[in-house]
Amino acid sequence: VQLQASGGGWVQAGDSLRLSCVVSGRTKINYGVGWFRQHPGKEREFVASVSWKDGNTRYADSVKGRFTIAKDNAKNTVYLQMNSLNPEDTAVYHCAADSQLPAKTFYHYWGQGTLVTVSS
Repeated sequence: VQLQASGGGWVQAGDSLRLSCVVSGRTKINYGVGWFRQHPGKEREFVASVSWKDGNTRYADSVKGRFTIAKDNAKNTVYLQMNSLNPEDTAVYHCAADSQLPAKTFYHYWGQGTLVTVSS
């Protein structure tokens, strides 16, 4: 499985941004795709995940109500819509597979990160 994340950038507090993760490769996704983020000097943390089979979603408490994860099976793409961004959301965002659980240890495939910077 290969994952290609994109869509990061620089925005102001209150703005929105949408990240994309294109999934490719001969190995198929069995369980799900997740988004994680890593603040400078901190551990990579779970943000959201989506089940590949039924679209069920999970969110970290810190992003509930502001972020929405969705998948487009036809495009093999998972999106992370981020609204009401604040400076604490500044991080490198990574997509990963193949799990829906909220911990990085369950994910074996990782894409490169995309940087999101939110200024106050």
